[in-house]
Amino acid sequence: MNASFDQAKFHFIEGVQLFEAGRLAEAETHFLASLALLPGRVSTLSNLGATRLALGRPLEALTVLDEALAQAPDDLGALGHRGVALAALQRHAQALASFDAVLAIEPDNAAACHGRAGSLDALGRPEDALAAIERLLVLQPGHADGWARRGQLLQRLRRGEDEALASYDRAVALAPELGEAWSQRGSLLKDLGRREEAADAFRQALAHGADPELNRFFLASLTGGQDAPDTAPVHYVQSLFDDYADEFDQHLVGVLNYSAHRTLAAPLQALRSDGRYRSALDLGCGTGLCGPQVRPFTDRLAGVDLAPRMLEKARTRGVYDELVAGDVVEHLRHTPQRHDLVLSADVFIYIGDLAPVFDGVARVMEPGGVFCFSAEQADDALDFELTSGMRYAHSQRHLRALAARFGFEVVQLFSQAFREDQRQPIPGLFVYLVRT
Repeated sequence: MNASFDQAKFHFIEGVQLFEAGRLAEAETHFLASLALLPGRVSTLSNLGATRLALGRPLEALTVLDEALAQAPDDLGALGHRGVALAALQRHAQALASFDAVLAIEPDNAAACHGRAGSLDALGRPEDALAAIERLLVLQPGHADGWARRGQLLQRLRRGEDEALASYDRAVALAPELGEAWSQRGSLLKDLGRREEAADAFRQALAHGADPELNRFFLASLTGGQDAPDTAPVHYVQSLFDDYADEFDQHLVGVLNYSAHRTLAAPLQALRSDGRYRSALDLGCGTGLCGPQVRPFTDRLAGVDLAPRMLEKARTRGVYDELVAGDVVEHLRHTPQRHDLVLSADVFIYIGDLAPVFDGVARVMEPGGVFCFSAEQADDALDFELTSGMRYAHSQRHLRALAARFGFEVVQLFSQAFREDQRQPIPGLFVYLVRT
């Protein structure tokens, strides 16, 4: 018995040392060996759970952590790790209960305060999340991640850009390697019009390992260089609009005086001899603003959009026969459906190179079908450009060239403002093409 205990202890200590050295797979092997000799030991189960969390396997971690807590319901390590595992699995209400259980036993547990703030934020309770972060920062003023999250929450709550910026400044001063904090700082500086400082922050973000696709996109929007990507990062667009879904219509139409959906739809009936379309596809349909405009003269209406929460809003309008979550180019490449109307309002501002879109529309478009869209207007010296507002603009010359290349005839093209930015009208192009 003593030999087994000593061997189990050896494996446990080896596992802890390997975990601390970042050799996680080897650590897991030793913890499992220890448990084989001494089953059910709470500290070993808790450390095995932490190791599996670090290996990115939260569901497996949860299994052993629950086993530990069945024997020791108040074990702080297992409770805390369980909260982290549940949060990683997006089970935030349960995660919150675990973090609260830790704090009921140890009110000054900083890790539980941090985890609690994350789950409260994910549950749509930013005020409570901010209070949890403030509590953390009282306990640990040097918690760099806490200062970065405080900046995010202050921005979300619109509590003051200066205070949010001060939080990001504190975060990167404490931990310059926090690439994501540099990125958030850059985004705020850009919004404040401090372009050079913002560009430097995005460079720091890239240097410290933050999302390269996203931060190169941000940087290119400020520098105006030739390195602008052909399209905005997919995850950026999806996250942007999922976060924006609840207030999208009110802000876009009520604040920005957006009108592209109405302007785009107005000429469509006149382009058909009978004023009707058999099947329409709304590319990047968002919350479905275009839907009610075209439904009266379409027999069937489908929509596709990257952001699931935007599609939930579109579904409530009750005008779409089908709504698909996905990338518009991929949808056009693979859908078996064919249409005689494809429309896209205020979507190409997130796509620089439109050739794949034109190619896909040509694939799904019936002869004589109409392809219409709005775009921000660029100078004719350019094909397209990424603006400082992180939107793409396209030139008339380039759009006409794309139409000819992919077998479309330009039947109407006009310039008209379709929304405002900082109370200034944004020049837009409205383009109507017929498939030859």
